[in-house]
Amino acid sequence: MSNPLISCRNLCRFFADGEQKITAVDHVNIEIFTGEFAVLYGPSGSGKTTLLNLIGGLDHPTSGDVYFDKAPYSTLSETQLTQLRLQNIGFIFQSYNLIPVFSVLENVAFIMQMQGVPRETYLTESKKILELVGLQKLQNRRPSEMSGGQQQRVAIARAIAAKPKIVLADEPTANLDSSNSMQLIDLMRELNKQLEMTFVISSHDDKVIASAKRKIQLNDGKVISDESF
Repeated sequence: MSNPLISCRNLCRFFADGEQKITAVDHVNIEIFTGEFAVLYGPSGSGKTTLLNLIGGLDHPTSGDVYFDKAPYSTLSETQLTQLRLQNIGFIFQSYNLIPVFSVLENVAFIMQMQGVPRETYLTESKKILELVGLQKLQNRRPSEMSGGQQQRVAIARAIAAKPKIVLADEPTANLDSSNSMQLIDLMRELNKQLEMTFVISSHDDKVIASAKRKIQLNDGKVISDESF
């Protein structure tokens, strides 16, 4: 198999709660390879979101390290880590995190603007991505004028527009009904297949778990099973 895109080595994350130590991630060792569609699953408090945040460089481990394409995060400055995220990692959040005063098109184009992509290019690419996720006719709407399922599709479009090497999705179906959840899962699976884009999703949704090609089960911050299908 090729070199891993992401490696977590002896990864730990502890939090202090008064005099008590809370273990969120406990000596996790996993590797994620290009093109995978993996889900982190387990009960609430099992460490899914914390692990996802560590993989994305949004949080720092107490010990251990995350490697992106063999480069350890611990050797990067905050500026370098920000650039690594900007150029290589797409994020999909449970709460969508769309910019309310921006149109759909502007939200999707935002990351490419930050990357310094020329205006003509980022507008063209954003329109292509919106067509891919079935929202080309809604490009001038504001997030408040859309359903939850539509907003999450915009969030997916924004995450993939800049062609990241990996997309990290935190409970992407949590605020959606069953029908919209299935549509979202099908969309992410299709994007994974079409674009060979790597997805790592944290979820306790049985439908998301069933759709994954790789299932990584967490409990009390530990990996207790890791199966590929």
